[in-house]
Amino acid sequence: MFYVDLHTHTTFSDGVLIPAELARRAKVLGYSGIAITDHADSSNYLLIIENLLRFKDDFNNGSSEFKVIVGVELTHVLPSQIEKLTFLSREAGADIVLVHGETIVEPVEEDTNRAAIDACVDILAHPGLITEELVKKAKENGVHLEITTRKGHSLTNAHVAKLALKYGAKLVVNNDFHTPGDYFSVDMLNKTLVGAGLDEEMVEHIFQNNKKIFTKCLEG
Repeated sequence: MFYVDLHTHTTFSDGVLIPAELARRAKVLGYSGIAITDHADSSNYLLIIENLLRFKDDFNNGSSEFKVIVGVELTHVLPSQIEKLTFLSREAGADIVLVHGETIVEPVEEDTNRAAIDACVDILAHPGLITEELVKKAKENGVHLEITTRKGHSLTNAHVAKLALKYGAKLVVNNDFHTPGDYFSVDMLNKTLVGAGLDEEMVEHIFQNNKKIFTKCLEG
């Protein structure tokens, strides 16, 4: 089964592994690839992207089976700055841009979800108690909403899934990896999605959404 995680962190932000070990651990667990998306704002997005792009080139040239793409997760950025930083991150070479959504377990500024969707980011991570209006807008703008295995953030998975199904917004599933032990097996990913109220057909569709995003970024 081809499965990729599109939301991971390394020592370039608050993860505990360097990129090489992160990739190795994912490969051993049966993943086909990962996106490294460290937490970023205006102070560090260039540092993250430039260094991870260098790692990506070196790693992918030596690996035939497992691949890496790179980007950022814009985190606790003022909503008014999200569109600009999305543009600048892509201009700097980011394959993928996530925004740290309005999870209920962190004091994320109100209107972050709206700003991310307006900026047409690739993925709005753990969007919390996102409104029906914004889910409809996410569909219109092609923004994927995240179902997450991450403790705390996952408390609103069922809410996100229910509204996405109702309005046809696209979903992805990610681990939000920070430390060894954060990776879920594919079986546990299935159970997480079923636990959010999704049926077998939708689960497969979500896995395919992850694959499509990854493949598109890789082919660039």
